[in-house]
Parts: sequence; C-alpha cells; structure tokens
Amino acid sequence: MIRKTLLISAAMSLLLFAACKKDGQKKAEDKPVTLLMAEVNPEDSICGQMDLAFKQKVEELSGGSITIDLQCSGILGDESQVMKVFMSENPTIQLVRISASLAKYGGKKSKLISIPFTFSNAGHFWRFASSDIAQELLNEPVELDMKMRGLFYGEEGFRHFFSTEKISGIEDMAGKKTRVSGEVLTELAKSLKAEPVDLPFTDLYGSLQTGKTEVGEQPISNYLTNSFYQVAPYLILDGHMLGAVQVVISSQAWDALSENQQRILMEAGKYASDYCRKIVEESEEGIRQQLVAMGATITDVDDITPWQEACREMIAEAAKDYPELYQKILDLAK
Repeated sequence: MIRKTLLISAAMSLLLFAACKKDGQKKAEDKPVTLLMAEVNPEDSICGQMDLAFKQKVEELSGGSITIDLQCSGILGDESQVMKVFMSENPTIQLVRISASLAKYGGKKSKLISIPFTFSNAGHFWRFASSDIAQELLNEPVELDMKMRGLFYGEEGFRHFFSTEKISGIEDMAGKKTRVSGEVLTELAKSLKAEPVDLPFTDLYGSLQTGKTEVGEQPISNYLTNSFYQVAPYLILDGHMLGAVQVVISSQAWDALSENQQRILMEAGKYASDYCRKIVEESEEGIRQQLVAMGATITDVDDITPWQEACREMIAEAAKDYPELYQKILDLAK
C-alpha cells in the first residue's frame, strides 16, 4: 500500500512539475537507439522516480529516437555486477545511476562529495550541483579515460544509520557489525569504532535478518522502500553524509549518439535533477510519519559535534589530495 501511494504521488508530482510538454526534436541524423539503464533501488524510491523522470523526458524530447529501458530493483545485478558490465569493452548496460563518488572505479575528485559532514544541508548540495565545480567533477571520468561520462547529479536526502538494536548515540556504535561499501564508508565505520562488513547493497536486508550485520545506513526514503524497518527497526538521524548520486553513460554509447541526441540527454538530465530536488523536499516528513506508523523507532541527534569530531582525521585524510577544491565545496554553504 505504501509503495502504491508513493507511486501515485510521484506520478501526480511529475505531471504538475512538467510546466509544458515540448514537441519531439528528432532530426534526420538521429538514429533510433535503446539504452539499457540500471537502478538498484525500487522504482518508487527517490532515485527510481528520478530515473523515470529522466527516461520520460529523453523519450519526449527525442521524438522517439531514444528509448531508455529502465530496470529497477537490482534486476540487472548489484552495483559491482552492473559496473563490471558497464565498464567492459562492449557494455550491454549503457546507463547507470550510481553514488556520486566514483572512487571505486578510478575517480579522484568525485571522492570529495562522499566525505562525511561535507554538506551542511540540502541547499548547500544543490548550490554545489549547479556550480562549475560540479561540472568539473562530472567531466572527471572523461579526463581519466574511465569509459564513462557523468550526466547529472541528484540526491536521496541525508544518510542515517539504522540497526537491529537501538542506537541512542555515538557510543552505541562501538563494536557494531556495520554494512559498508567502499573506502569512505569503511573509514567512517572505523572512526565510529564500529566493525565494518563489506557487502553488496542487495545483501543488506538478509544480512540484518541473519545477524551477519547489525547496522546499515541509507537515506530514509531507501530505508522505507527497501523495507529495512522490518529487520532493523531503529533509526538514528545522524545525517553523516548526503546521499548524493549521479547518472553516468558509457563512453561507447555516448559517442554513438548524434550531437542532437547528446544535447537531449543533457537537457533531460537537468530536468530530472530539478525533479529529484522537488520530490526529496516534499517527501521526507511524510516518509518519517509512515515509518513511525510501521513501527520504526526514530531517534533525533540534538548535537552532531561528537560525530564530527570522531571523523575529523578521516575527513582530513580523504580531502588531502584536493584541499583547495574541497574548501571551495565547503564554502558553497555560505
């Protein structure tokens, strides 16, 4: 019932947000193409809704010359499986929604976005997303010949820890088996004296159910749509990092498009990014109320300072290669 409600709400918001429908802009040089897109979250998640907005706008603007075959809920595999195909010589997956940090795949500057406590609020992130710095980070995969290109940014809200037993403060993280993925989350867990357990996202629910892990972390929208509250009913709103995401396209797929089709993808990306911001702003309080109704116990963090202090060294280490660029991102909070 919750997912049906979210889908109906998303559909209504999408109709309201589309100020006016443009005519298709198909040109003679635009060869018909279908792009397969992977999303690990369900279609009614924040990212799933953003992806759907992108798909619909691309198909509308291209006059049908571009079709996006969007596959959600990890149907194409977990992130590591998808990215292995995506980064191969002849990728059969052309578009992926992924974390904004591409450090696991060779990105360097993009790691800065995932450093804990970088963004003070959502407005800070969206000032970044519309800045020249954001474009510099989106272009990084091309500069590093990573076989992909960043199209646009989105966000899922701030990420929080959830657990099988109640966590009331930072001291309760000590020794907890905490699901991580990648270097930043591993170092975050260590900074909080937790025990990092590296697992694919698609294994998280089962690991909480069996006790292999005790703690996970996601934005509250994903906590709801993936039903984590059923196996880990305690949520603490520490907001350790913003759930910044981006959509990337394989270089092979990009190069095969006409200039007009490339422009359409960028225009649709801007639309989907704006749409993402809108639905995040509208949904979080409602999601919190739904979680309480479903039996989740939610703990607010009145003073985030101890969490920030615990991560001070890892933050400095993560930013050391690009201190000036990182400071520019921080300065966008003002």
